[in-house]
Amino acid sequence: MTDAAAPRTLDERLKDTRTRLENDVDLWLSTTGADGGGVHLIPLSFLWDGSAILVSTPRASVTGRNLFADGRVRIGIGPTRDVVIVNGVAEPVDTEELGHRTGDAFAAKTGFDPREQDEPYQYFRIRPQRVQAWREANELAGRGLMRDGAWLG
Repeated sequence: MTDAAAPRTLDERLKDTRTRLENDVDLWLSTTGADGGGVHLIPLSFLWDGSAILVSTPRASVTGRNLFADGRVRIGIGPTRDVVIVNGVAEPVDTEELGHRTGDAFAAKTGFDPREQDEPYQYFRIRPQRVQAWREANELAGRGLMRDGAWLG
């Protein structure tokens, strides 16, 4: 096993995290419902608009129901040794409110257009409240990049 690279600076982590948000297509989304039924984890495609993460899931799915009941989410983006963790709050966005331009951008980035599905899909806009990023144990100390919805640095 080789030694880990030196820890990145805050500016390097911010740049790398924004690049991942802009370029990655998929994430892991964890939700919990109001009924206390436990945590639900699902992979979803996403679009980052510079301030929020947009996802879509069937309205009647466990994830959809959970997000309507309790918008708090935890997201993992990237592999284990280069992960971005986002804690945020999801709010439902109707297709009409979303607009054609954003719907088209979501479809183009993800290769999937929820507007064309037979089953009713719901968009959710997730506003990050806390963002962390690290590659190895030597980056754990400086992993915080956003606190209370404000980027650090």
